[in-house]
Amino acid sequence: MFSLQNKVIVLTGATGTLGGSLALSLAHAKAKVIVLGRNQSILDALLEKLTPLTVAAAFVVDVMDEKDLKQTNNKIIDQFGQIDVLINAVGGNLPGAVIMEDQSIFDMSVPDFDEVINLNLKGTVLPSLVFGKSMSMKGKGAIVNYSSMAVDRALTRVVGYSAAKAAMENFTRWMAVEMALKFGDGIRVNAISPGFFIGKQNQKLLLNEDGSYTERGEKIIQNTPMKRFGKAEELNGAIHFLCSDSASFVTGIVLPIDGGFSAFSGV
Repeated sequence: MFSLQNKVIVLTGATGTLGGSLALSLAHAKAKVIVLGRNQSILDALLEKLTPLTVAAAFVVDVMDEKDLKQTNNKIIDQFGQIDVLINAVGGNLPGAVIMEDQSIFDMSVPDFDEVINLNLKGTVLPSLVFGKSMSMKGKGAIVNYSSMAVDRALTRVVGYSAAKAAMENFTRWMAVEMALKFGDGIRVNAISPGFFIGKQNQKLLLNEDGSYTERGEKIIQNTPMKRFGKAEELNGAIHFLCSDSASFVTGIVLPIDGGFSAFSGV
């Protein structure tokens, strides 16, 4: 029921910590994995790990460039014949869209805010439109987006990222309804909402150089009932489920994977 064997899966943001872990997990499940990113050398290194496990390909693409995405879509269709799953793992933040403790919201950089909105919202919307159109032509497919715990509550500092992910969650539900109503029950659109995982972008925010928790890291652990950060591979099983035929009646949801963070009141 949970098999991904021979499913053609396109993964954006594959060069990140979480995306790279997922790519390997999908390869072990014998899916055909197409990884997309902006850094050729990182993609090449990832592809070297994938090809002994499954059929794989890599393309350098800018997810905010519709023309670039359409060209990549055509290449994938030519090579693999179809696209079964799109996973939008792309995302990120910029310093100017983060409010530090000695700042207020009035210190926010509007250009950085705009760029963070574009990356996290438009960087999901455009691939969904381009690759989703290919799915609509055959009436079958699954899209999985990456949301965040920053949507459900006002986490301090990450104002731009929070706003972008909140909009992306709304788009997920909107597209899920649109695809089901107009293209049938074979196309599903869902999202996961990761809790706190250590990655390249947030490592210094959560961990000191000696590996101990920063003040912010301590606050997160205090509000996570499992009392630890997540491991990258702990996202993969839930994503496998949403990609598989086992989730054939699941669309328009946002699935928390957070060690209980979203369930905990703090008292």
